[in-house]
Amino acid sequence: MNAKVRLNEAIEAAKSEGVLPAEAEALAQDSRPWPVVLLTALGAWLAAIPLTIVVGIAVMPRNHETAGLFVVGLLVLAGAIAVLRSRTIPLFVEQLAVPGLIVGGSCIAFTIFDGMHWKGGAGLVGVLCIVVAVLIPRAWLRVLLSGGAAALLAIATVDESWSHRDGIANDFWWAWHAIGLAAGLAAFVQSQLGTEGRSARMAIALDAMVAGVLIAMLAALCWWSGMAFLFGGALQIHGDGLDAASNHVQATDLALLQAISAALAIAAAAWVARQWPTARKPWTAGVAAVLVLLAWFMPSLGAVLLALALCVTARRWMLASTAGVAFAWILSSFYYALTWPLATKAWVLVACGALLAALAWLASGRSLPASAPGVQALQSMPRHVSGGIALTLLATLVVANVGIWQKEQIARSARTIYVELAPRDPRSLMQGDFMSLNFRLPMPVQDAVRDLGDGAKPQVIAKVDAQGVATLVRMEDGSPHAADELPITLAYKDGRWIFVTDAWFFKEGEAERYAPARFGEFKVGADGKAILVGMRGVDLKPL
Repeated sequence: MNAKVRLNEAIEAAKSEGVLPAEAEALAQDSRPWPVVLLTALGAWLAAIPLTIVVGIAVMPRNHETAGLFVVGLLVLAGAIAVLRSRTIPLFVEQLAVPGLIVGGSCIAFTIFDGMHWKGGAGLVGVLCIVVAVLIPRAWLRVLLSGGAAALLAIATVDESWSHRDGIANDFWWAWHAIGLAAGLAAFVQSQLGTEGRSARMAIALDAMVAGVLIAMLAALCWWSGMAFLFGGALQIHGDGLDAASNHVQATDLALLQAISAALAIAAAAWVARQWPTARKPWTAGVAAVLVLLAWFMPSLGAVLLALALCVTARRWMLASTAGVAFAWILSSFYYALTWPLATKAWVLVACGALLAALAWLASGRSLPASAPGVQALQSMPRHVSGGIALTLLATLVVANVGIWQKEQIARSARTIYVELAPRDPRSLMQGDFMSLNFRLPMPVQDAVRDLGDGAKPQVIAKVDAQGVATLVRMEDGSPHAADELPITLAYKDGRWIFVTDAWFFKEGEAERYAPARFGEFKVGADGKAILVGMRGVDLKPL
């Protein structure tokens, strides 16, 4: 059954229930294949580029003042809106109007920001985006314009010290929650509108605009919460968002933000229970309690949970998926919450996981029957597959423990040397529970290893004095070593060669202890393999 048949059946069912009037019918759909639409749009955008350049060359010399630019932008914007409001316009011309919309809006925005304070300019341009979204009967454009308007209105509320970051954490949190509240009120109004005439058109417009604001709010709260753990680890970067976890929210305000976030999570659970009577069970209350606890620890999570609950119960699956991704992002960013010790964060997540597992067992009520699909799949698994899984687990344990044993052997019996730390940006020295290090490589060594790939194993020769302080002097070239020289293997990380490591990990709360570090203490084996075992201060004093 195709989509058109399902739509007609749904309309007929709605008319029989009195939801839709008897004369209601499906709107005519564009029958053009999407590749044709995409290629036509691409051609229109490419044609718009030289057109914009020609118009700019023709107009700008005569309009050096921003007033002229404002008039030109207003005319271009009005023309683009008129084209997009037409129902019979060819697709190519319609796509030409989209760049015109951007060019016209950009000209107007430039003149507004040029003549106003940035806060007032952001607010005025945001209002302009809302007006244009109402006027243009294109759902995808309404989503984009509404999301942009929400971002601009949020920027308009930021404190003057926004460039210093410390002044904007509270402002952004409150701004986006206020915008989310406005979107919720708009959604309620949309649900109360009729299905005929102007009311129906307004309901359609509000639906797309609320979706745009919701997507922008979810993205903003993810950014506010900081970098997600898995994403940051994959890209070798570390989160520093605007979350209270990054110490950008004052402690006096943190409790209030946590309480509101927990209250929003409670509202989400209550809404789900109200809409779905089957969810009113003891184990679902336990799940809700876990989510409320997480929302208390993560002040940006409560609003996301409420948005997720509203979208799921309304069967808005695309928006619900977006909210689900935002939930996973914020939960993952908890790793970088410097307000909480790592042990506390670990216990919170472990306790929540254990409680959810217990609730899942309680919900099942009994063990799975042998006829359950999952059990049948496990029973029918070929022996070589299950054996392969067991061997993989065993091999993982063996490889990990052999690596640990090798490191322990180096630490016990290898030679101790000390390498002086090179200067680093002090802002990058202390980052949570590790110290970012830099050991200077001589320029000839840097030149020699610059083009080597990660498959090579270059070594550098270190000259060791009577105190054990090593100075890196040259690359290993096969020549005989002096009595005070030894080779050390370099390590490849993030596309560059480094001396053994670029970080020293330590227990949380010991940052001040290692702040005066001036030397790295290494154990070096006969084969050149080295590990960092400690840090030393001035005059090699232990820390």
